[in-house]
Amino acid sequence: MSYMQKKLSLLNGRKYYKFFKRAIDVIGGAVLLVIFSPIYFTTAIAIVLDSKGPIFADVPERIGEQGKKFKMYKFRSMIENAHHLLRTDPRFLKLYHEYKRSSYKLKKDPRVTNVGRFIRKHSIDEIPQLLNVLKGEMSLVGPRAYYPDELENQQKNFPQTRRLVSKVLSVKPGITGLWQVSGRSEVNFDKRIAMDASYVNQMSLWLDLRIILRTPLVMLSGQGAV
Repeated sequence: MSYMQKKLSLLNGRKYYKFFKRAIDVIGGAVLLVIFSPIYFTTAIAIVLDSKGPIFADVPERIGEQGKKFKMYKFRSMIENAHHLLRTDPRFLKLYHEYKRSSYKLKKDPRVTNVGRFIRKHSIDEIPQLLNVLKGEMSLVGPRAYYPDELENQQKNFPQTRRLVSKVLSVKPGITGLWQVSGRSEVNFDKRIAMDASYVNQMSLWLDLRIILRTPLVMLSGQGAV
């Protein structure tokens, strides 16, 4: 193997994931946190003024690398205790059934606040996940981080995805990823998992850079957001 081939092999697949991806996450996460700091503080103030509740969403843990659970940081875009109310409040029973039928996404969700509608459309609610990246729980680019009940129920609905789920959980979830820049919430679970598994198979510095460069356009356009 030539010197150039060796260098390229280090920027692809598992070698890239093991030796370089974490360094890129730490440097990139820190830089982005500084760049987005004005938006970060402006959004926090807007959330406080708009509705009652904490700045960050109070949601259950997500499933990360190797099935390890972690607390994901997101700006609150819904009413207080929205996640719990959806599953326990009789007023939301019909909405919860629709939520499960629609791959755990709702196009018209009455729990979303006025500020929440805007920050969700432009993915501003995701900015605090840079803290998860710096903590080593997430990556800048990777598969979606799922709720435990979401992952369990969706595999029952799409049993053919079980093999792909194992591959997806072999790496850290990302703030952005292949499915996020390819339709976001318009993509159903089976196709989403297939995209994420494809990302793991093709993982490289070049693929990560392409996804990162496509992400701002998706954020600005609000394409596929709910």
